[in-house]
Amino acid sequence: MGAAVVTVTASPQPESQETVIESLRALLTGIIDYAGLFPPAQLDMAATVRNYADHLASNDAWMLGRLVIPASRLDEFEQHAASVLPRHDDAGPWQISALASTAGDPQLEVDLQRIAAFNDAHRRPTAGWAEINVIELGAKIAADIEDALTRIPDDLFPFFELPINDDPRGLIAALAGSDAGAKVRTGGAGPQSSPQPEHLARFIRACAVPGVPFKATAGLHHPLSHRPDGPDTLEFGFLNVFVSGVLAASKDLSQGDLLALLTDESLDSFTFAKAGLWYHDHELTTGQIQETRLNFATSFGSCSFDEPRADLRALNLL
Repeated sequence: MGAAVVTVTASPQPESQETVIESLRALLTGIIDYAGLFPPAQLDMAATVRNYADHLASNDAWMLGRLVIPASRLDEFEQHAASVLPRHDDAGPWQISALASTAGDPQLEVDLQRIAAFNDAHRRPTAGWAEINVIELGAKIAADIEDALTRIPDDLFPFFELPINDDPRGLIAALAGSDAGAKVRTGGAGPQSSPQPEHLARFIRACAVPGVPFKATAGLHHPLSHRPDGPDTLEFGFLNVFVSGVLAASKDLSQGDLLALLTDESLDSFTFAKAGLWYHDHELTTGQIQETRLNFATSFGSCSFDEPRADLRALNLL
């Protein structure tokens, strides 16, 4: 089974954070797991590694989470990252989330062995410091989740990507009480790939009731939900999804309330202040946001670190 959920906090640059409202900073710290290898960016390994190193050195590094790499491409990653991985104690290791084979696939055991070998090889700064402490894998039935949980070592925290078109509560129940989380796909190649809003609301609510942490992936390049191609093409905003997450966990919001929040396209509905945030009449303190991000609504994978920041700046939030 897995280790405790840890939200990555890269070394902050004070000059960048001075202009960020405290509650918004709490909501966005370590929130973007960089997945440049994946569509629509679909960069090669060299560009992905180079971008992640540049993002870590930027003033917005406080928003950056883990680097997402398939377990099957770790050899390739080592080749391209050898010259940029930290080699001093004060730098801290690169934090990596490895995409593993689906629960129930015999290849999962091979992936776990490769991850263990990688961690062993990179546990010292002199070898190029990096650490895989999260894995992501698909699962469609509870029995496969239960079997995978017996195989995954304690130093890895697994997020199981679950289908949500059908009621996912049985699969989420298989994760309850274990050191594991759920992963949800929030978009893909075009607006038609986004899940139905009521299905995403049901998923977040179903995770919040037993306290199963979740992360999201795909489609969350923009802060606010919007309909780029007409009324039937909703793309979710990462502010909508993660405000939904922190409120679901802290305030026990109903599925209907979450649905309204996920489909809200107006920044005027959100208020960020030093002491906390408000969504209409729902309030969270900055401390509650920090705790809930750490332990429940953890992060989202994105092939771009630039687009989310550019949109936040356009909204005068950064």
